[in-house]
Amino acid sequence: MPALPLIFIFLTVTIDAMGIGLILPVMPDLIREISQESLAQAAVWGGVLSTVFAVMQFLFAPIIGSLSDAVGRRPVLLVSLVVMALDYVVMALAGSLWLLLAGRIVGGITAATHSTAQAYVADISTPEKKAQNFGLLGAGFGLGFVLGPVLGGLLAEWGTRAPFLAAAALAALNALLGWIVLRESVTERTRRPFSWSNANPFGALRMIGRLPGLGPLLWVFFLYHLAGAVYPVIWAYFTTERFAWSPGLIGISLAVYGLSLAAVQGGLVRPAIERLGERRTVIAGLAIEFVSLIVIGLLTSGWLLLLLIPISALGAIGFPALQSIASRAVPDDAQGALQGVMTSLASIAMVIAPLLMTQTFAVFTDGTLPFYLPGAPFLLAALIMALCLMVFLRRPTVSDR
Repeated sequence: MPALPLIFIFLTVTIDAMGIGLILPVMPDLIREISQESLAQAAVWGGVLSTVFAVMQFLFAPIIGSLSDAVGRRPVLLVSLVVMALDYVVMALAGSLWLLLAGRIVGGITAATHSTAQAYVADISTPEKKAQNFGLLGAGFGLGFVLGPVLGGLLAEWGTRAPFLAAAALAALNALLGWIVLRESVTERTRRPFSWSNANPFGALRMIGRLPGLGPLLWVFFLYHLAGAVYPVIWAYFTTERFAWSPGLIGISLAVYGLSLAAVQGGLVRPAIERLGERRTVIAGLAIEFVSLIVIGLLTSGWLLLLLIPISALGAIGFPALQSIASRAVPDDAQGALQGVMTSLASIAMVIAPLLMTQTFAVFTDGTLPFYLPGAPFLLAALIMALCLMVFLRRPTVSDR
């Protein structure tokens, strides 16, 4: 696998994650600064912005994935990075909530290129290296997840707009690197004409779902993301309510999780697959996730939770193996469409999860019920993860290793 293009793809995924994390620490203050509303109303607007971002990812991921099958990965990735940089500049200068909303709409579209980055890796990876290289992308996301909030918090000392300008600079520099080192991976053999029937999210789901054995895998992928979304959606609220953690400690805990995730997906995926095979690695990962969610939901000690974070991150070994199994289930000329559909499913999960998890949290902490259980969203996520494991176990295993 070419080293420089791989470095670019790794940086693209890392910067995507960093860009989101960079702005998270200042979003509440920025929204209040623009709207002059209370923190509660700022949180409502923050939820709207998150939902719009996820909806745009859902709608455009298959379009961009199928477009990359037709015109190539390189132009799609480079144009998206340039637009992303401009979008961050607009958000840095935004003086109204509507302009901020427009920025999140464009941001959701440009973030949909994650599927194209995954398709590029699928293009240039040998079958036995796919899971390992998908794991490297996961490590990049984990690294960005760590660096983003830390840098965002530091940059916030220079004002609420500084993290947006930093994110714009990172995206622009990465676009320049891609222009220099990225080679096209779509060949005339694998190029596929663009079709709106395959590019719209529902048409793409129908097209991919017709391939033998892939339907259940897509359900597994969706349920995995729905359950896993409990962490970004609820973590800050849960740890504040249950353990009275400060924002600084919440940031540290997120950094610990990100480092653990990067270590697991960057260093443990390959040994796990070599020892267990892809199918059993997925099963082990889902089982660890299930147990971790239950324990987190029932914990009453914040220090125990901090100690549990690296252990819970071990569940991430299963996701790259799941991606590899799905990638081998489709032909070479449909890799972009597959990754686009998978990104859309993740986006649907992120549309549903904030409403589902925050409402569950509110019901079990507002005093209306006879018992108090702030960890209820994690227990709900554990049930979803159990269903995810059941679906995976019941699917045919013809293409698994």
